[in-house]
Amino acid sequence: MSETPLAREIKDLIRQEGPIDVARYMTLALGHPRHGYYITRDPLGAAGDFTTAPEISQMFGEIIGLWAAHRWMILGSPARINLLELGPGRGTLMADALRAIGKVVPAFAEAIALHLVETSPVLREAQAKTLENSLGGRRPTWHDDIASLPEGPSIIIANEFFDALPVHQLVHQGGRWHERLVGLVDDELAFGLAPEPVPANQAPPLSDGALDGTIVEYPEAGSQVMAALSARLGRFGGAALIIDYGHLEFGVGDTLQAMAGHAFVDPLTRPGEADLTTHVCFETLARIAADRHLAIDILTTQAHFLNELGIRPMAANLSRHATPEQAEAIAKALERLTDDAPRAMGSLFKVLAVSAPGTERS
Repeated sequence: MSETPLAREIKDLIRQEGPIDVARYMTLALGHPRHGYYITRDPLGAAGDFTTAPEISQMFGEIIGLWAAHRWMILGSPARINLLELGPGRGTLMADALRAIGKVVPAFAEAIALHLVETSPVLREAQAKTLENSLGGRRPTWHDDIASLPEGPSIIIANEFFDALPVHQLVHQGGRWHERLVGLVDDELAFGLAPEPVPANQAPPLSDGALDGTIVEYPEAGSQVMAALSARLGRFGGAALIIDYGHLEFGVGDTLQAMAGHAFVDPLTRPGEADLTTHVCFETLARIAADRHLAIDILTTQAHFLNELGIRPMAANLSRHATPEQAEAIAKALERLTDDAPRAMGSLFKVLAVSAPGTERS
């Protein structure tokens, strides 16, 4: 397999500057301005590299729309509310959410100012097309990052967003923690370790019992985003819903993975042409929110969340008005979203909902 254009650039960078940390490698692989994975393509669906829950069934987005409507009512049904989505994909989730909102709580739909955080020109174009008629002709506002999001009370949705944010990896070796690096071996990209250990005050809180080779991931970028969102909610009010694959409690291990054509590939072989993600530590995100005095409303699996919010009655209602073939597709989608077997989507994906003080879930 020939090397990608981005692989050549990364190799040149390493030759000039030395090995780079995993976080920088992920940043380049996903967001390089010319060759970054999310900059150059629509990665979703059968023709892409992976499929997300909103692409599996309209029920997923509709459930989230109803959750958002409930949060809006808890906030006192303000006449103006920011609805923010981080990493909106093709806009499918938001289109389904807005359709449900318009049917059930039209006053909420009228109150929404829609803001989307998206860096990909390809996906922005898809989102504009998908959402063209979703808000009665009102267009979303796009943002490159969360820093430019507007002030005011907000309802924030982040589905499969945090998993693509860069992480640092630390490896325990000889009683100390070393940054994991990407360098060159025989002119090929390869993992290695920084020769000097990280400072003791940056080491994970499990040094005494860690075995050599133990890997811990530090989600610096994700932690900064969560802190900023928490500060925003604390200042202006509102709530955030985060859905991603990961674990509820802090753990160790290498979760960096790459996917291309719906199959796992080596994370170092196709930079810029394969999706790179890591598992999200929901304990870390919840602790950041709690430290900023937000309420933790929900911390559970996707299966439990969807079942609690009524996806099964929703599926039954859709099936009553469907052809036999459509009813079968609805049943398969429901099973895929809510299957709580150990490696199934309903258990692998977790859900965190946080809210500003005084606006907790009733």
